[in-house]
Amino acid sequence: MTEQSDYLVVGGGAVGSAAAWQLARSGHDVTLLERFPPGHTRGASHGASRIFRLGYPNQAYIELARQAERQWRELEDLTGLQLLTITGGVEHGSSGHLQPLADAMAEAGLNEARWLSAGEAAERWPGIAFEGRAFFQPYSGRLRADHAVTALQDSASKHGAAVRHEVAVRAIIVHGEDSVEVQTDSVSYQASRVIVAAGAWTEKLIGGQLSLPSLTVTQEQPAHFAAKISEADWPAFGHLPEPGSVGAEHSYCGIYGLATPGEGIKVRFHGVGPQVDPDQRDFQPEAVQLAALQRYARRWLPGVDADALTPISCTYTTTPDSNFVLDRRGPIVVGAGFSGHGFKHVPAVGQVLADLAVLGKRPDPMFSLSR
Repeated sequence: MTEQSDYLVVGGGAVGSAAAWQLARSGHDVTLLERFPPGHTRGASHGASRIFRLGYPNQAYIELARQAERQWRELEDLTGLQLLTITGGVEHGSSGHLQPLADAMAEAGLNEARWLSAGEAAERWPGIAFEGRAFFQPYSGRLRADHAVTALQDSASKHGAAVRHEVAVRAIIVHGEDSVEVQTDSVSYQASRVIVAAGAWTEKLIGGQLSLPSLTVTQEQPAHFAAKISEADWPAFGHLPEPGSVGAEHSYCGIYGLATPGEGIKVRFHGVGPQVDPDQRDFQPEAVQLAALQRYARRWLPGVDADALTPISCTYTTTPDSNFVLDRRGPIVVGAGFSGHGFKHVPAVGQVLADLAVLGKRPDPMFSLSR
């Protein structure tokens, strides 16, 4: 059996769903194919919370986040769901990390961000122990991840997209510059373009078709800790400790967290989990990493109970430079390697992928396949 669509999207996580939404609401014929059932926990888009922030030491990411903020609000208006809650955010630790961040935000005109002394920060957020000065960003907050994926797919469907779950893609075959075939167990789809947003499965699907940057898939071990103070009093937070800081063995990677209403304070090391095959994950807590996270919480988060925690299992797909892959070769458009910091940008990334598919319009070269 063969079906025809102008545009196909492979992968129904946040990025693929956003690409389908952007295409459909622009009037294009698009079909979204997702391997797993709605709400599955196999990839990187499930769960209740992700950090939203504008703060980056890079103008391309700041602008992408600004675009995303506008589009998150637009999606809220279209669906009636609350997706983005601004709580404010604070980062502390290495001055070598924070100063470029502050400089880039000032260059972007985000002048409400400001420095606080450790004492001022501790008085405002007693749940956090601060190392050195703190950099406050009033633009930061929390995204409701699972609701966001639902909202993107529902809005895409209302604009005419075909959203199909439990459809496993077995092969992607290029027939020409404007012709591609996507094979599943029961249907062969023909299209002029395919957007591949398959997360941890990207290499398996198109590694033989394109020269991809190295994509490292890891199983990460965040956890929700029980809060000793009201969840409403927590900002989004980040900490890149100075080398040798007590209770921060993974100081090179950074620690991030935020309140997840009803579940506690989500805390994670950034990108330190064991490498995995996404089809062979055990979803079990990794004891060494989890113990390190508890030691960190005891030292730096007095507002949580370090012994009362619920582990979370998720995947990262990371590029060598931690920048996204947003590019096109022939009829294949790739969105991959979101490296644990992509969710905030999702609707804007969806627009970039739609523009690549329809117009061939490329974003900043830092996102290219050949960088």
